[in-house]
Amino acid sequence: MRVLISGVGVGGPVLAYWLREHGAEVTLVERASTPRTGGQAVDIRGAALTVADRMGVLEQARAVRTTMRGMSMVDGDGNETMRSTEETVSGGRFDSPDIEILRDDLTAIVTAATDAEYLYGDSIAAIDQDEHGVDVTFESGARGRYDYVVGADGLHSNVRDLVFGPEHQFLHHLGTYVSIYTAPNFLGLDHWQVWHHEGEAGFGLFSDRDTDVMRVNLGFEAGPIDYDPRDTEGNKRLVEEHCSSLRWETPRLIEAMWKADDFYFDAMAQVKMDSWSRGRVTLVGDAGYCASPLSGQGTSLAMVGAYVLAEELGRKLAGAFERYEERMRPFVARNQALALENPGQGASPETVRQAAESIVI
Repeated sequence: MRVLISGVGVGGPVLAYWLREHGAEVTLVERASTPRTGGQAVDIRGAALTVADRMGVLEQARAVRTTMRGMSMVDGDGNETMRSTEETVSGGRFDSPDIEILRDDLTAIVTAATDAEYLYGDSIAAIDQDEHGVDVTFESGARGRYDYVVGADGLHSNVRDLVFGPEHQFLHHLGTYVSIYTAPNFLGLDHWQVWHHEGEAGFGLFSDRDTDVMRVNLGFEAGPIDYDPRDTEGNKRLVEEHCSSLRWETPRLIEAMWKADDFYFDAMAQVKMDSWSRGRVTLVGDAGYCASPLSGQGTSLAMVGAYVLAEELGRKLAGAFERYEERMRPFVARNQALALENPGQGASPETVRQAAESIVI
């Protein structure tokens, strides 16, 4: 069984690992020329902890978890209005078994665990399938034939565009946009988070494992905006336009944003599709069922979805994609609902725990 996976985030390498365990020959293609760095802190929860344990990477993930000591809420002048040493907005309660980990750390761990072919600096240009296989043309001009193709390429999935149609059919915007980047740790944060929200804008600041660096989430609320996720300069202007009214250290955050070389910007949105599969092509993670960072469950959905998909393909029986969807859809629905519960404050820890554990693998 030859499988091509588009996207080297978290879901792609996890899927590759389990497909290799089932004897498949796996190739992963990634548009970026090198593994991506930067990104927010993500969470491994519930069933995803089981996936990580079965992969043998659970202790590696625990070893580089963020180990936050707490968080502060501040007003527009930076005065602390609330503090907690029991939980954080991003990672939840400290007494839970969940693992909060920087996205690039987790990606490095699952990629290193996977014995597969990685093609960086390329992407899929065309897909032509028949009942026996899938012919793929890459942007580099190379060609290949595979038994299956999987899009694990995120909210703006190239595979989904090529096979299912334009993304506007499937994206449901949640009215929020966020930028993520690293900046000098001029606040001296030490395993601590600082949060502020005023009007339609706000930020979350996190210390990095490198104490000279902090990770910045700077975002705003707005209706649909016509933007290109790859237009870094244009998106920095959008963030400055919508967030410059914030006070305290915001001017320094914006100055650091313009200097950042790991800037990321996108809408908070969910992907909802009647089917994640067409012929011999299917989707996993954000490409098929993004729950948005507002759910706190995007990474766990990708890991569990990858595990379930690999297991069904590994049975080598007809109807693998149908069984994959049948098993995953209730889990996806429950976790997507987290992003809509108690907007602005997030779902309760108990609701998140129940959703994270609501699938048997």
